[in-house]
Amino acid sequence: MTGYTFVEKVLARAAGLDSVRAGDVVDVRPDMVFSHDNTAAIRRIFETTGATRIVRPERVVFTLDHAVPAPTTRHAQNHAEIREWVGLQGVPNFFEVGRGICHQVISEEALILPGETIFGSDSHSTHFGWLGAFGMGVGRTEMAALWATGELWIRVPEAVRISVSGALRCGVTAKDLALHIIGRWGADGAAYRSLEFAGDTISTLSLDERAVIPNMMAEFGAMNAYLPPDDAIFAYLKDKRSRDYMPIYPDTDAAYSASWEIQAEEIYPSVALPHSPDQVVSLPEAAGKPIQQAFLGTCTNGRYSDLEAAARVVAGRRVKIRLIVIPASSQVLQQAIQSGVLATLIEAGATIGTPGCGPCMGNHMGIPAPDEATISTGNRNFRGRMGTPDAPVYLANPYVVAASALTGCISDPQEFLS
Repeated sequence: MTGYTFVEKVLARAAGLDSVRAGDVVDVRPDMVFSHDNTAAIRRIFETTGATRIVRPERVVFTLDHAVPAPTTRHAQNHAEIREWVGLQGVPNFFEVGRGICHQVISEEALILPGETIFGSDSHSTHFGWLGAFGMGVGRTEMAALWATGELWIRVPEAVRISVSGALRCGVTAKDLALHIIGRWGADGAAYRSLEFAGDTISTLSLDERAVIPNMMAEFGAMNAYLPPDDAIFAYLKDKRSRDYMPIYPDTDAAYSASWEIQAEEIYPSVALPHSPDQVVSLPEAAGKPIQQAFLGTCTNGRYSDLEAAARVVAGRRVKIRLIVIPASSQVLQQAIQSGVLATLIEAGATIGTPGCGPCMGNHMGIPAPDEATISTGNRNFRGRMGTPDAPVYLANPYVVAASALTGCISDPQEFLS
């Protein structure tokens, strides 16, 4: 018998079993579940089940992040219903308007830990693989079932091993690595599979950068994406965690459905063209395309290092088009204020929004007009993703987004960094 992959080990733990294999169907009891502005809609589904109480409210997280502050009466009513639900159910982990995006906030609060399992009613719940956890997105009906029972059955996925070796070039980021993977193997290249990263490149990335990779793997169809936790992760969690944890690593003789090798030096700054994250080209191929708006933020690239990267590019200059900056959390915002990064962005002409999702899903704070093109640090660029069907969206790293804001067309940031 071969060894076990990470996903086989972590789901065996979550199911209370000695071992499981890919293809097995198991009842999983996650360590944490979460929802955001869709909590009120999930509540209505929950109430049709006949259940009246969330079974483990201490292992539930609610955030308000998708349309904050509330832009309409309908959104405000939705938020009011969620606040009422928090009180009725006694959910201790509730994060109000302005605290930030669910994935970022849960990570900052260390509510999920290495070797644990978290389900979220958000497709980018793969995000938590940066901590060495199993993160998976579920639908509203599944979340209602998790509230009612604390369990959910799933089929253990096959696993793909992606080994990344070497050092990334100057100006190349984890976003470019993620785009490279999606562009090379296609948007459904990891459909219902577990991605398990390996190789010496991962440990060289900052913690901010590491989170980009599993987050973007939702656009690759992955069920989850795992980065092996190391001393940097353990140090980050040392003073944050509220319980003990046991990291999980795949066995060296684990069997994978595929194994892919990537040399980091072969990756260059990339841009995903409209209207799919796998329409990836090198930066020179996209350079010169006109844009009317630049967006720096989202759960993919709204962390401090992303804001700092953009500030380096625009320092002492003025943007030519709208540059919307929305920090991923209040902690990111505070750090950017204290370091002077926020002042640099504002002096360059950037507009700063409340920590949250902003226009990423097309319902708040930065929706483009018809035929206006946006270059974004976000994770999706499907037609209409930012709220306007005839407004194309390009995806790129923070350096490229900032440089493009200065010129009004997709631009190489190197001329502004020398």
